[in-house]
Amino acid sequence: MMSGNQYSSVVNKIELPNRIHLSYANFTHPCEGFSVPPPLVDKKHTGPRPCPVCYVSVDQAFALIPLEASPSPVLKNINYISEDGIVANLSSQGSGFGGHPSLEQRNKSFDISESMTVHCGFVRGKKPGQGTGFDIKDDDLLEMEQCRELVVASAIFGNYDMIQHPRNISEFSKANACFYMFVDEETEAYVKNSSSLYNNNKVGLWRLVVVRNLPYEDPRRTGKIPKLLLHRLFPNVRFSVWIDAKLELVADPYLLLERFLWRKNATFAISRHYKRFDVFEEAEANKAAGKYDNASIDYQIEFYRNEGLSHYSPAKFPITSDVPEGCVIIREHIPITNLFTCLWFNEVDRFTSRDQISFSTVRDKIRARVGWMPEMFLDCERRNFVVQAYHRELLEQMIASGRRPPSTTDAPPSRKLRPGSRRAPPSKKPSVKRKKEKSSSRRRVPKPVAAGMGAM
Repeated sequence: MMSGNQYSSVVNKIELPNRIHLSYANFTHPCEGFSVPPPLVDKKHTGPRPCPVCYVSVDQAFALIPLEASPSPVLKNINYISEDGIVANLSSQGSGFGGHPSLEQRNKSFDISESMTVHCGFVRGKKPGQGTGFDIKDDDLLEMEQCRELVVASAIFGNYDMIQHPRNISEFSKANACFYMFVDEETEAYVKNSSSLYNNNKVGLWRLVVVRNLPYEDPRRTGKIPKLLLHRLFPNVRFSVWIDAKLELVADPYLLLERFLWRKNATFAISRHYKRFDVFEEAEANKAAGKYDNASIDYQIEFYRNEGLSHYSPAKFPITSDVPEGCVIIREHIPITNLFTCLWFNEVDRFTSRDQISFSTVRDKIRARVGWMPEMFLDCERRNFVVQAYHRELLEQMIASGRRPPSTTDAPPSRKLRPGSRRAPPSKKPSVKRKKEKSSSRRRVPKPVAAGMGAM
C-alpha cells in the first residue's frame, strides 16, 4: 500500500492480536513494479526534495519480519577488547574511550575471520555504560537490556538541537519498539524546564537517558557513540533505526525496516549524499564550511590516499557513492554489521569526527575481504520519511527577534527561512532589497524539507 501523503499513514489503526508470518517467496508484494518517478521540474525550487516511496502496511511489515537472523559472511563471532586496568599506548592515536588502538591493531582488524576480537569503544569498566565513559545509570541500562526487537535512537549533546517528536507511529510500534534519546545533563536541564511533555524521564515517545562522564569535549564526536555503537548499548536488539536529532521521523519504523532491509535482502542501509559522491569533494566541502580544522581533514585524506583511496567514478559500480548522508542508519544487528560500525567508529575516534570521510574506506576494506557492503538508497527517499528542523539556538534567535519560527509542514518552500537570512517586514513595495547575512554558527543548518511532496 502506498501512502497518499508523505506525512500520513493508512495503517495506524490496524490491530495485531495474533502474529501471522509471511515470506517474500509466497507473498505478492504490493510494491512490485513501483519505481521512483523522475523529479518534477521546478525552476524556483531546485534544491533536494523528497520523492515517492512505496511502503506496505504495518501489519504486512510485521508479518514479514524474518524469523531468523540474516547470515553474516565469514564472521560468525565478534568480541570486543576490554583493557580495564591495562595502561593504554598513549602514543597511538585515538582516545582512552576507544583504547588507543595502534596502527598495527587497526590494520589487523580488517583481516576478517570467523571469530574476531576488536576495539569498539567502552574499553574500560564492567560493561558499556558502567565506568567506561559515556556512563549511564543502572536502571536505564537494565531497561535498555529489555529492548528486544527494534530500537529507534537519537541523541542531543551540548543542548544543540530541539527534540523532534515522531509522527504517524502505529500503535503496534508504540507497543513493540523502543524509542531512546541520549542526552547530557545540560540538555536534560533544558528539556525539564522547557517541555510540557516531560514526565518521568520521558518526552512523548522518547525515553530520555542521561549520559555522564562524557569521553569527548566535542559533542558531535560524542554523538557518534550511540550512532555507531547501538549494538553495544542494546545487546539484545535485532534491528535499529538511528536518526540524527535534527530530524523528525514521519513514518512508522517497521515500514522502514521492510522497505530498506527485508525487501532488499540487506542488513545495513544508509542514504547517499544528495549532491556529493566523491570523498575528496566531501573533504573540501567540510573545510569550506568549517566543519573541522583543515589540517586534520588534510591529514586524514592523505592517509587514505596512501592506502589507495581514489576518486569516485561510475566504474566503481555496483558502488553508487562514496559519500553517505549519515543522518539515518537502518540496520540489522549481526556480526558483520557490528564489525562495520565498530571499525567505522574507530576511524572517527582516530581521525576527524566527520564520519562521511571515513565511511567508504571502511566499507571498501570489508567488501574486498568478504564481499559485503551497506545498501545505499536515494537521498530523496530518506527525505520522504524524515523532516529536517532548525536547531535550538536558531529557533530561539527567531523568537527573540519577533520572527515566526518555521514550520516543517504548513509553509511552502519559498517562505521558509534560510539560516542567517532575514525577511523584510511585509509591505507592498520594499524599498531596499536586503542581502543575506552569513551565519555566525560554525555548523551550517540546512534548509528544512518542504512538506509538499509525498509518497504515492
